[in-house]
Amino acid sequence: MNRSEVTEFLRTRRARISPQDAGLPAFGGHRRVPGLRREEVAMLAGVSVDYYVRLERGNLAGASDSVLDALANALRLDDAERAHLFDLARAAGPGSSRASARPPAGVVRPQIQAILDSISAPAWVRNGRLDHLAHNRASQALYAPLLDSPERPTNTARYVFLDDSSREFFVDWHQAAADVTALLRMEAGKRPRDKALTQLVGELSTRSDEFRALWARHDVKFHRSGAKRLRHPAVGVMELEFEGMELPSDPDLTLLVYAVTAGTPVADQLELLQHWADEREAAGLLSDVSATRR
Repeated sequence: MNRSEVTEFLRTRRARISPQDAGLPAFGGHRRVPGLRREEVAMLAGVSVDYYVRLERGNLAGASDSVLDALANALRLDDAERAHLFDLARAAGPGSSRASARPPAGVVRPQIQAILDSISAPAWVRNGRLDHLAHNRASQALYAPLLDSPERPTNTARYVFLDDSSREFFVDWHQAAADVTALLRMEAGKRPRDKALTQLVGELSTRSDEFRALWARHDVKFHRSGAKRLRHPAVGVMELEFEGMELPSDPDLTLLVYAVTAGTPVADQLELLQHWADEREAAGLLSDVSATRR
């Protein structure tokens, strides 16, 4: 495990908490560091200053769950940040090399594709690296701008940061960029030795100043539910709500489904989008995500 990942994560988390936020007295004088000092975090977590310093230097190996919980509470970590801290600790433990080097799935089973095809609303499957692995017909039409992108392999992060058309497709582009980066950082905590993920992060860092700045924030998040606004060239702006579900038989994969209620503007837009997709397919222009799987 790269110890600097732990160091920067803990530093950025304590930098955002003021003594007042933590319920500590704010004494006069100039504070040399933003947020909490190391000794203040140690006091809040109930550990010695020397032990916390060792943790912040990246030495999480052997830290107990109770210590990690206390540290998470002291730093006011949310659920995603707490999970990330535990992922970093697991990566530091014995026997972690093989598990964290195992790449996420690159294909979906035929049964999963059959499930996708049985869903009328847009639905698709991705892995932790944000590679697009499978779509149903509605999702294939919805994500046509991304699937048509020349950037390969088909990947949400690569599209967001390296294809200028993403700024038109994602109405809230800056939020999408922050979310994508946080998801990749979360995956990096689980699989620090995934070579393909390391290569992707390196490519994005080299080619995108915006990604590099967001990556340095060490933010993480879950992608379980939410809302998106997408601007499709055929039907305009669509306001969509989604649910993300990990597949128990394929824990590396996430199924994402958009909620569509009959009789709503979104339902009407999706119907128009289906007609547009039929015309594209007839013209041989409909993108096939399977051609870009790895």
